[in-house]
Parts: sequence; C-alpha cells; structure tokens
Amino acid sequence: GKHWTVNEVRALIRIWSDKNIQQQLEGTVRNKRIFEQVAARLQKFGIDRDWKQCRTKYKNLKHEYKSVKSAQDSGSSSKSMKFFNELDAILGHCTMEQASKSDN
Repeated sequence: GKHWTVNEVRALIRIWSDKNIQQQLEGTVRNKRIFEQVAARLQKFGIDRDWKQCRTKYKNLKHEYKSVKSAQDSGSSSKSMKFFNELDAILGHCTMEQASKSDN
C-alpha cells in the first residue's frame, strides 16, 4: 500500500493512545473489529486506510518501538525512531511480558 505520512501515523497513534482502544488491544488476539473502529476514526480525520493497513502499521510501530527500547535498555542509544516518545507514553507502562503475549 501507499506510505503512511507523518500526519497519518500521528492520527493512528492518537487513536491508539485512547485508553479504551488500548484495553481492547491488550485483551484480545483477534482484533479485526478493533482495527475496523480505528480505521473508521481515521476516516473522520480524512485518512483513508482499511483495517488491515491499520493493523499492519500498528504491529510495525510496536515492533520497531520494542527493538529501540531493548537496545536502549542494553545501553545502546544508537537506535531511535520517529515516534518513540509518543509510543513510549502508550507502551512504556506495560511490561514486556504482557507486550509479547499480545503480539500474535
């Protein structure tokens, strides 16, 4: 699909930072319905993404965040990513164990 713009990713993260969405994502593996909600909310911002694109982007961001985070934890600060602080605000509170459990 087409690349996500910075604004699109920001909007996705803003929706993802909604406590309600987070709780739903943490509590489930079959999350198509949640990403359909996310896609519908993006639509309101004028962003046209389907649920699959949203889920893929979510997974990629989460994966990138985790690899940067673990690099930092092991004392290497060479790795960084664009939305690290925003994602840290969302993901930083949940333990890695929890994060890996809801990964698949």
